[in-house]
Parts: sequence; structure tokens; C-alpha cells
Amino acid sequence: MKKTVACAILMALFLTGCGGNATSQNGESTGGSDGGGKRVVNVCSWGEYIDEDLIYQFEDETGIEVNYQTAESNEALYSLLKTGAGDFDVIVPSDYMIARLIKEGMLAELNYDNIPNYALIDDQYKGLSFDPENKYTVPYTWGTLGIIYNSTMVEDPITSWDAMFDERYAGDILMINNSRDALGAALLDLGYSLNTTDEAQIREAYQLLADAKEKGVYQAFVMDQVFQKMEGGNAAIAMYYAGDYLTMLENNPDLKYVVPDEGSNWFVDAMCVLKDAQHKEEAEAWINFIASTDANLRNMDYIWYASPNTEALEQYPSYYEETYGEPLDSELYEIMAAPQSVLDRCEVYENLPDETLTLYNDLWTELGI
Repeated sequence: MKKTVACAILMALFLTGCGGNATSQNGESTGGSDGGGKRVVNVCSWGEYIDEDLIYQFEDETGIEVNYQTAESNEALYSLLKTGAGDFDVIVPSDYMIARLIKEGMLAELNYDNIPNYALIDDQYKGLSFDPENKYTVPYTWGTLGIIYNSTMVEDPITSWDAMFDERYAGDILMINNSRDALGAALLDLGYSLNTTDEAQIREAYQLLADAKEKGVYQAFVMDQVFQKMEGGNAAIAMYYAGDYLTMLENNPDLKYVVPDEGSNWFVDAMCVLKDAQHKEEAEAWINFIASTDANLRNMDYIWYASPNTEALEQYPSYYEETYGEPLDSELYEIMAAPQSVLDRCEVYENLPDETLTLYNDLWTELGI
């Protein structure tokens, strides 16, 4: 099997946090000017979301230093950008957040002449609702959001979002710690769309979530903490992403993953350059490097998220077999790269109207996480 990805490795190598100026690999400030004419690019992505050897390779090949940081969620990233706490060039938000950043004029249009590997991106990941004219983004990964559960700690296989509100497992359930996904689970459980703007439906979903919290259903609201808790058998059920499930599975073979019958979120994360980026040329060089087939194969192998690069997605099963001397389990591959039959019952998040976003924020604050 593949080596386990440890968040601590990335944290130790590449970051000291997303607040204010970060520290690069060699300890120098990532502020806009390095004072020595050195070329740099400041990247903010998610935890456990890159093969760090790619960073070293890019630096060796280009002479551009990469300052790599992570944020916990799209909402946390947005807060960093709005408060000026993050000095980034490249970010890797999800679909709905990209649409919001475009609407608010926070992203730069890309010069695709500097990103020839964009041609390797499958057409189904171009022209999507968050960037319909293909001006701002290069897709990075895609996947599904679902339920991870420990098969030794639940009575029956899980098939429904009901599990995230099941009092039988009070104190053993981990709810994802962001408003869009957590309320989304409740909306789907009630039979509503992830993208509803109906205030009554959203409030009903909030009440389902709030009641479960009040009854002690949730052990915690988590993001990256889910790895330690699920791998260690410290919780029975969690809501999280398919690629991260496959990482956890390497450390706990009792874990299972399901996209519930009611459907889920089919997400696309994409690389973008901020409008006020200080190193746009370096940013586009980084994006082009990461969009290559070789980088996508290695990233898929390291983080277990599906690639939008057509060649990489097709080649990965044979790449895996050549690397590890055994065939890739077809069931695991279909969790990483969900088949159309699964995607057909999923929704891509849309950017919600301002009044709906305000409602989400108010309800999340009221929930008191």
C-alpha cells in the first residue's frame, strides 16, 4: 500500500500557520518583497493536499521558492483574504467559493499562454458554473463528500444522512466544521437541495443540526482532527471527503465510506491567482507545473484525490501497479474517482445570494461552534 500522509510533515516543512506573514522552508519571511531579488510564490491550500516532493522539484527546476501554507476551510480562507491576514499568490478554493471570489473581484484573470498544461484538463471540468468563461481557474482535484464510519462501531452499514443525526451514536459522531457542509447534510437528510435559497428550508435544516448538538450527538465539530480520531477508533461516524477517507483507511482497515442515497456534494477545487498577487508570473509557473500529467499522477498517489487531468486519471491504475507491484483495488478507485452513477445523484455547490450567505453565517454563529 501507499505511504501514509501525515499532516504534521507538511506543517513542519512548510508553514507556521496562516495568520499574518508565514515562514518559508528556510525561515525567511513570505512578505511581498524578499529584499534580495529572489523569486518566490506564496501558496495557500488545504492540509494533506499535496505531495511535498513536488514543491522541492518545482524549486529545483525553476529557482522559484515556494512558501506553502494551509487553511482549514473555504470559509477560513475567505476570512483570511478579507482581513488581509494572508499574503498569498495562489489559492485552491472550492467551486462555490471561487464563484464568490470572482463576484467580489478578488481573483486575477489568468494568462493561459503561460499555462500550456491547461490543455490536459478534461473538458468536463472547464466552463463550470463557477468559472463559465474559463478566465480564472485551473482545476486541481475533484471528489465527493460523504460519510466515513467504523464498521466495528455501528450496527448496520450506513446508507443515509440520517446517520449524522442518530442519537444511538451520541458522543461518537464527528460533524464537519464548516457551515456549508454541515447544513448541507441536514438539508439533504430533509430532502432539500444543497443549493436551496428557501429560508424556511435552511432554518429547518439548522434546527435538525442544533437539536442534535443539544442532545450530545456530536463528539466534536472537526476538520483535520478527523484523521486522528477516525484512524484511532475514537469515533464511529464522521462526515468528510473521499480522498481523505482513503488516507485514513491505510491506518484503520475497519473504516468504510459511503455517498448516501440522498446524494451529496460533488466538488471541484481549482487553482486561482489573487488579483493583488505580487508574483503573478511565478504563480502561473506553479499552476502549470502542478497541472502536468506527472505531477497529477504523483499527487493522486499521495493524497488519493481524483485528477481533472485526463491522461493522469486514465494512467493512474497502471501507475499504481507499476509502483507497488499489485493492482489498484477497483472499489478504492471508484471511491477516489466516483463513477457517473454516483455523481448523478450529487450536486455541485453554487455560490448563494448574499442574503442566503448572511443567513448561513448568522445561523452558524447561533450554533456556537
